[in-house]
Amino acid sequence: QVQLVESGGGLVQAGGSLRLSCAASGRTFSSYAMGWFRQAPGKEREFVASLNWNGIVTDYAASVKGRFTVSRDNAKNMVYLQMNSLKPEDTAIYYCATPRSGGGLYRSLYQYHYWGQGTQVTVSS
Repeated sequence: QVQLVESGGGLVQAGGSLRLSCAASGRTFSSYAMGWFRQAPGKEREFVASLNWNGIVTDYAASVKGRFTVSRDNAKNMVYLQMNSLKPEDTAIYYCATPRSGGGLYRSLYQYHYWGQGTQVTVSS
C-alpha cells in the first residue's frame, strides 16, 4: 500500500511563504507522477500543481502559476510545494497525491488513487 504524509502547513500573512512536504512510501517513488490539490471549506477539491516521474515536466493551475513551485527529490522519496506570495484565497487543506500508475502529468483528481491526509494552510489578510 502507498502512504503519503503531508507536512509544513501553518498560518501566514498575505505575501508570505510556506513550503509543503510530502513523504511517500510503499512503492517505487521515482516511477510515478505526483500532484498537489487543495480544498477550501465548502468548495470542491481543486488541482494545484503536478510533476512527472523525474520532476522535469511540471504543470500549474492558473491561480498559482508564477507563485508556487513543485519539485521532487526521488532519492529521498519526497515531493515539495514551495508557495510564495500567498494570498487569503490560497487558504485550504493541501493534499499530495499519486496515480495508480503512470509517470506523466495529470490534473484531474479522478486520475489519482493515493492521497495523503492533508495539511492546513491559512493565509491571513
